[in-house]
Amino acid sequence: MVRAYVVAALAAIAALLGVTWYITSGPDDQFAQCRGSAIGTGVSSIGGPFEGVDETGKPVTDADIITKPTLLYFGYTFCPDVCPLDNARNAEALDLLQASGYDAQLAFYSIDPQRDTPEQLADFTSYLHDDMIGITGTPEQLKAASRAYKTYYKVEEDGDPEYYLVDHSTFTYLVLPEYGFLEFFKRDETPQSMADRVSCFLDAAK
Repeated sequence: MVRAYVVAALAAIAALLGVTWYITSGPDDQFAQCRGSAIGTGVSSIGGPFEGVDETGKPVTDADIITKPTLLYFGYTFCPDVCPLDNARNAEALDLLQASGYDAQLAFYSIDPQRDTPEQLADFTSYLHDDMIGITGTPEQLKAASRAYKTYYKVEEDGDPEYYLVDHSTFTYLVLPEYGFLEFFKRDETPQSMADRVSCFLDAAK
């Protein structure tokens, strides 16, 4: 069970890396100078439409959420360490971007719709950043969004039914209204490095 679970997680990550490598290897990438490596974008393969409910309880689609450059993260509010740290890093990167005059935001799509109510998400996002939007939805909506962004998540089946953990991938995605998905950032990216790379993408998109 555990081995199959780990293999599935690695396969999801490998698929993401493999697809992005293939797509960004072409000569016509206007954002090539912004990428940290050959791994990067591909609106035809990563990203796309999603649905859910925002932190006010209103049904939304990706068009309602991605109205400006957005750093999108898939996680859950009961996450004990990874999600708070990653999103605090994202919030710091956003502060740096906004201080430099860029109009951007954060979005957090919950992979734990059972516990992450709109109210729970509102508390979480308001604590992290004023320009952060929380999204939840049905299990089917989450599955579709996760598939679009090639993320991985799995509830720990042997955990406490109330205080269970959810294993998940930890990429942060840069998404622009006009271009869709452009880049992802791994956990070892610093706030300054992320802000520098995002600003490069935004400048190149003008």
